[in-house]
Amino acid sequence: MKTTLKIVTVTIFLLMGSIAMAGAPPPPPPGGGGSGTGNVPGGGAALGGGLFILVALGAGYGAKKVFDARKKETLE
Repeated sequence: MKTTLKIVTVTIFLLMGSIAMAGAPPPPPPGGGGSGTGNVPGGGAALGGGLFILVALGAGYGAKKVFDARKKETLE
């Protein structure tokens, strides 16, 4: 069962890495001076990739805790 858990974990990390790299749009061309529109530089920073990683790691941790609890329950 440990090898299956390792395989699943490695597969999840590889998929998350490929999704994070594939989803990044190219940077915009550099601007020349202020435009007067009030846009803050860097205001369009993406949060999706990091948030996805944190959610996936949390789900993996929760799944491990459930698996360990069920394993302990069957041993008793």
